[in-house]
Amino acid sequence: MIDPETLLSSRAMQIDASGIRRAFQLGAKLDNPINLSIGQPHFPVPDALKDAAIKAIREDANGYTLTSGHPSLCDSLRDSIAKDLGWPRDDASIDVMVTSGTSGALILAAWVLLDPEDELIIPDPNFVIYPALGPMTGAKVVSCNTYPDFCMTAERLEPLITEKTKLVIINSPGNPTGVVLSDGQMRDVAALCRDRGVMLLSDEIYDLFTYSSMRDERGRSPSPGNHGRDMLIVRGFGKNYGCTGWRLGYAAGPSWLIHQMSKFQQYSFVCAPSMAQHAVIAANGVDMSGIVAEYESKRNMVLDILSPLMHVAIPDGAFYAFPEVPGSLGMTGTQFTERLLEHNVIAIPGGVFSDRDTHFRISYATDDDRLETGLRAIAKAVQTH
Repeated sequence: MIDPETLLSSRAMQIDASGIRRAFQLGAKLDNPINLSIGQPHFPVPDALKDAAIKAIREDANGYTLTSGHPSLCDSLRDSIAKDLGWPRDDASIDVMVTSGTSGALILAAWVLLDPEDELIIPDPNFVIYPALGPMTGAKVVSCNTYPDFCMTAERLEPLITEKTKLVIINSPGNPTGVVLSDGQMRDVAALCRDRGVMLLSDEIYDLFTYSSMRDERGRSPSPGNHGRDMLIVRGFGKNYGCTGWRLGYAAGPSWLIHQMSKFQQYSFVCAPSMAQHAVIAANGVDMSGIVAEYESKRNMVLDILSPLMHVAIPDGAFYAFPEVPGSLGMTGTQFTERLLEHNVIAIPGGVFSDRDTHFRISYATDDDRLETGLRAIAKAVQTH
């Protein structure tokens, strides 16, 4: 007889199913709920990318690409990195590779860098894949408490770095908070990691979705890549261009690291989807500033309605807010999101992303009418306790 407890690995037993999925399951019981839980843009993929994908499929660009990515896309990415970060275009000491989503890049980097008993520092709160990188590699995950402003600063990081620390992950604009680190904060984190001989991984999946108060001259979020090249920059196309299902990201960093990640990709993901690689080359000619402005307006609506009732750290990027459940309610984030179901609203409890369950995450990637209705319902849930 098959005994799952005997066959399943210890790493599998250490990883729980995403709490986000549990919220979806609870919401499925509602009739036409206002779903503020989905971390996915609500706008369609730009026509230029759709047309390029269709053209690639019709022209039979459906086979494997090189493991590290199609040469034309890799050339385009080198151009982008040179333009955005000032990294030399043809410096052999740095390289790029295309990955199966940004999650693919994160997993590959962890596989390459971390051994059992090594240490990985991540922000708290965090994107749900970060803690899972520990069981996947056997490394110890160390959480950096960023409450209440959600900034993972050098001051907060330094006491956590030990001789076992191999990797620090920073995420700006952040999920689940939408908080954006300043250029000065990025500079200090980069310098700290360099001085301590630790690899810094900057997860910049939402870099294009940065609002006017924090955008740099490139129209993107501040990056530690402006202050050195001895780090791994991870970016993607899914959130910025609404093509999350295409599973396309990329990494840029030291050649020695990219080479090892490509080797591991060869034996795992093989390559990113070929037709999507052809398609996103067209992204260079697409102006997303109008969409980003719309999302900044949605962000303002969130703050206008919720800030008078609860503390909300200002989300200067991405499309999330992470409000604190008012202490007067005497409720955890989980309990409050359960109350929101009674108001036909789906949100994610903060404990899904954190060691604490004091907040909740909402995504404002939806149309304005439904967003306002959902926010008014959240306000009502607070005011009628």
